[in-house]
Amino acid sequence: MEGKIEFIESIGKIVVFTMLLLSVFLFTVKTKNKVSNRLFGIYLLVIAFDLTGLFSGKILEYPNLNALKVASSLLQLPLFYLYVLSACYSNFKIIIKHSIHGLLFVLFWVLFVVTKFSNWVTILYEIVVELQFIGYIMAVFIALKKYKTIYLENYSSTKAIIYKWLFNITLFSCIAHSFVVFRWYLANSTFQEYLIYVNILISISVLLITVYFALSALYKPEIFTGININIEPLASQQKGAISKKITTSENDALLKLEKFMNSEKPYLDFELTLQKLATQIDIPEKSLSLLINRHLDKHFFDFINSYRIEEAKHLLRNETLTIQQIMYEVGFNSKSSFNTAFKKHTSETPSNFRKSVN
Repeated sequence: MEGKIEFIESIGKIVVFTMLLLSVFLFTVKTKNKVSNRLFGIYLLVIAFDLTGLFSGKILEYPNLNALKVASSLLQLPLFYLYVLSACYSNFKIIIKHSIHGLLFVLFWVLFVVTKFSNWVTILYEIVVELQFIGYIMAVFIALKKYKTIYLENYSSTKAIIYKWLFNITLFSCIAHSFVVFRWYLANSTFQEYLIYVNILISISVLLITVYFALSALYKPEIFTGININIEPLASQQKGAISKKITTSENDALLKLEKFMNSEKPYLDFELTLQKLATQIDIPEKSLSLLINRHLDKHFFDFINSYRIEEAKHLLRNETLTIQQIMYEVGFNSKSSFNTAFKKHTSETPSNFRKSVN
């Protein structure tokens, strides 16, 4: 038993040390998205403070400090939610109204200090923690759904990596929390002898998640870029049902769009957005969005990628160009996104397509 406790303490120290290092990196690295990095850094520091309980019991000797540590867990999900918003939207800013997310933390910190962790406050805290988790996780998934919709309707670059990153860490958080809930169940049952094994499982899972955070931050800096917070999904911009019947003016606009796409090839710009294309073709942004999403029945992302893939199919017949050269030539800056898009439109990989036509 003593060896298992030492194992948990060792993992706890590694996790806390790793989180501290990653926080320093996020606070000091040069980036345009300082708000996102700092929120994530603070989020990791709060978790690290909470995890010190895995290897240090001395904090219990200071009741007020212990009250701060326990109550600080109510800051983790609010910070994570704000981080998700800041990662999704490049122009997100912290404003006064966001302070409401810290009210539960302040309330329970005061209650713990005043009541000395009375039984009713502890029970209330456990209930609130679970309700808060459910509420914020739902809010995060709603925010991610909105982000994905806006991204598909307005962008053609590989910003989908942000969505995948945020979705993955949200999923990991749910899995880790399920272990915590299971631990609470064991602590209040006749199977308390298994608590040590659950604590080991929690320690290892937290370590793996922390390493994933660190590696992603170091090797995928593009996950810390986002879209414009002022853009709304097409469905929320247009009230009521919209007929798909095309008018004469819309048909002319479609012909103009098709001619421009074939002659000027704007899709070769990997940072092409709906707003940028609307300016180039001199069609109002909302009108262009309706043309593509409603009348062509495609997201902007798929619309642009269809042209990119057709261009790639043509270039793949030229064996002097490597697949990576073609990827950059047609407007992709990620091998995985190029392969995914190519397979979606042709049902085969670029290399298999090249073999079949040459």
